[in-house]
Amino acid sequence: MTERAHATPGRRTVMGVGAAVLGTAAVGLSGTARAAERSGGHGGSGHRLDLPVPTVIGHRGTSGYRPEHTLGSYQLALDMGAHVIEQDLVPTRDGHLVCRHENDITATTDVSAHPEFASRRTTKTVDGIPLTGWFTEDFTLAELKTLRAKERIPGNRQKNTLYDGRWEIPTFEEVLRWADREGRKRGKPVWLYVETKHPTYFRGLGLGLEERLVKLLRRYDRHRAQSPLILQSFEPSSIQRLAKLVATPRVVLLSGTGTQPWDFTATGDPRTTDDLVKPAGLKWMASFAQGIGPTLDLIIPKDASGRLAEPTTLVRDAHARGLILHPYTMRNENTFLPADFRRGSDPNAYGDAFGAFAAYFATGIDGIFSDNPDTALLAAADFTGK
Repeated sequence: MTERAHATPGRRTVMGVGAAVLGTAAVGLSGTARAAERSGGHGGSGHRLDLPVPTVIGHRGTSGYRPEHTLGSYQLALDMGAHVIEQDLVPTRDGHLVCRHENDITATTDVSAHPEFASRRTTKTVDGIPLTGWFTEDFTLAELKTLRAKERIPGNRQKNTLYDGRWEIPTFEEVLRWADREGRKRGKPVWLYVETKHPTYFRGLGLGLEERLVKLLRRYDRHRAQSPLILQSFEPSSIQRLAKLVATPRVVLLSGTGTQPWDFTATGDPRTTDDLVKPAGLKWMASFAQGIGPTLDLIIPKDASGRLAEPTTLVRDAHARGLILHPYTMRNENTFLPADFRRGSDPNAYGDAFGAFAAYFATGIDGIFSDNPDTALLAAADFTGK
């Protein structure tokens, strides 16, 4: 499982709704089947993701090097060459969409150092989980703009703390303007990968995400089938809602085995992730989405020791339904890598990330989220021979 895949030459292009991938994929791990060449229509809606395969997605920008979801993190991801850059969206009290991984901003901002907001600290239940801290929906945008971003996991990424306090929380509209400026400067569009966070929870607060998001997508002409933007959510109903409002490509995110999308829990839908990764579940998702974003463990599970086991059939099964796969998340540090690829005893030191990338690319996935886009790009070049 630790040997590198033999690369096959050539740039490939991901096709959504029809999910055609031109070119051949490498042999999967331990003799798993080759990913077949795919072409043709899926629903006839003409989505085309003009992206190389494997696609490298800058996870929250470059969160391995800069505090996540800041313009500094996004800019570095773009400068490194990431093919797509991710934003997670949550609302403010006055209805603006801002880029934070969670609405709980305790760990990602300096809010705790602001005495004027001490009384805002509270306990809430978000998607069934009790959380104590400060939440974006309790702040106006003007108030959030007085805060500064900081490193979320300083114990793992101590060097990132150098940048604490340097950037504010960006609105999604600011990111769209940034992407347009950078696109004009570079002569090609800047691709964005946009997630609706906790949409059922926020809809219950009267802060529905989808309509606010769609308004911005239309304003900045990113609502079309060929727009350089991909929508994603862990709640299939959010993707279904978006599918009725815009033609932008869409991806359903999938947590680990035994989990359930929160919108399913809220509505009494008995299906779990285990059901969604079966052929019937994949067929259902393909009726309103162009791809899936599974956790890496759904592609290759780990054994009891944390080492990679045999790959599942998910890549083959999803491709058979015309779905692309963009699993998450690759990180360079030992603590985040499968045990096969850890090196030395320091959990925060870099392990053999290239070996892990090679193992995942060999399954035939179409792309991957990475906190370290530069590493991912080098690994992709190793894989394709380019």
